[in-house]
This record gives sequence, structure tokens and C-alpha cells, in this order.
Amino acid sequence: MTTVYGTKSNKFLQTCARLQRMRGQQSGCSDDVKEMLLLLLSYFDEKEESMFFHVEDTCLAEEVQLDQVPLTPAVIVCGQSCYSSTRYMLSLDRNLINTNISFISALCLMFGSYFCFNIHYPSELASTLEFLQRCFFSINPEKGTKVENKNLKRRLNVNPRVLTLIQDLSDHECR
Repeated sequence: MTTVYGTKSNKFLQTCARLQRMRGQQSGCSDDVKEMLLLLLSYFDEKEESMFFHVEDTCLAEEVQLDQVPLTPAVIVCGQSCYSSTRYMLSLDRNLINTNISFISALCLMFGSYFCFNIHYPSELASTLEFLQRCFFSINPEKGTKVENKNLKRRLNVNPRVLTLIQDLSDHECR
């Protein structure tokens, strides 16, 4: 993504620089997935706060103020950033579903919740979740989308930016 889109967006460049600074402080597959997800949010210009709800690193499950957590599935990060945290929780409909889980588990459970409970993707995370659905979870319906349609205007089945990124990444792999 940095070779293809690094010159197109200042926000994307800032996110890349921040992640490179943090790269020395982390290790493991989970950290690569965190970085990829933060880059996707940045690429699609979607807010990290829409997917992650941050609490103090010493916060216990019963201390989380659930009235401030989104109704949609959300990952609760125990710490100031995804990188400094070692504990995660999953919330759905302002209820804690799972506590003290890994990032990968939280992400998979959050994503799976959208399908198990037939929840539409919130518009503020639509592109990132659609990309994850199609590229990483290999769920590719021929028609229809899980993106919530808030207005009555006709919309495309798949966000063109998602399709463009998928195509650009596959073209880059072929080189």
C-alpha cells in the first residue's frame, strides 16, 4: 500500500510514519494485522474511533462505561493505542461479550458478529469492513452488501474504492 498510495494522501503518509516509529516496539503476527487495519482505516479515511473504543489499561470489564460504546460491534482497547495494549474486549449492543482476549480474536469476533447477528456495517466503517469481508474473509456475494443505506438514493453494490484497492493490490502482486 505504501508504494501504490504513499504519495496520494497526507493522512496516509502520517499513519505510515507513526506505524514505522512504533514498529520497533512490537513483534508478532497480531501486530502486523493491527498495522494493516490501521492503514486500511487511514486509506479509506475512516476514523479509528468508530471501530475501537479506548479505556485505561488498568480498566476492568465492570468499569467500562458502556453507555459511551457504540451499539454496533466494537473492540474495546485497554490502553491509549492498539499498539500499547495487550488486552482487548468485545462489545455488542453496549454489552460486553468477551473480555481479556487477543487482538486477532477481538477482530474476528467483531467481524463475525456482523454476520451472525445480521447487522449492517455502519456507514463510518463501511469501506474497511467491506474490504476485510472480500479480501481476508473471502465472503464475496454476487450482489447485495452489508453497508447500511441511510438514504433512499440508489447505491452501488460495492464501494468503487474497495474494488480499486483490491485490483491495485492484485496487480502489484502480479509484478
